[in-house]
Amino acid sequence: MKIGGFQSCTLADFPGRVAAILFFQGCNFRCPFCHNRRLIPPEGDTLIPAGDVLEQLRRRRGLIDGVVLCGGEPTLQPDLPAFAAGLRAMGLEIKLDTNGSRPEVLEAMLGAGLLDYVAMDVKAPWRLYARLAGTEPLLDEVRASVRVLAASGVAHEFRTTFVPGLLTAADLDEIRALLPPGALHRVNPYRKPPEE
Repeated sequence: MKIGGFQSCTLADFPGRVAAILFFQGCNFRCPFCHNRRLIPPEGDTLIPAGDVLEQLRRRRGLIDGVVLCGGEPTLQPDLPAFAAGLRAMGLEIKLDTNGSRPEVLEAMLGAGLLDYVAMDVKAPWRLYARLAGTEPLLDEVRASVRVLAASGVAHEFRTTFVPGLLTAADLDEIRALLPPGALHRVNPYRKPPEE
């Protein structure tokens, strides 16, 4: 597991739970507004050993309810399902933050009962995806992930970062129209990363 960051406690990132956050190294998108740019390369210079993170989580048992798996893009980690199973064995609930580019991983983890909540980014209307994802869009995969989540029965949300100059209010309406009826769609305001 390539863990590029660890936050021991958050009250804001996992609805209704006190959680820790694991930031996984590596992403297959290159969003121009990325808030975690240091996590984009598959190899980071400050990786945290998975054993150290698990030990910290064991020590925090009873103080936290769950763990948020984010990135980067966590579904790129080949051992993610096994790692999540280990977290589940510790009695922790699991939230996955994903760009939706690996529907087969999402479906497998949902089918194995490893996820309690999923937040999936929908970057833009399909016609603008390449610009907002910063790479050739994986539209078939993203659409498949939307369908997988909608059919899962697991609590989830779709979210879009609203970047003035890259998206308009009309674009947000177009995104909502692409989602299943009644889907929870959160719009997050863009926050400039501290290093900029």
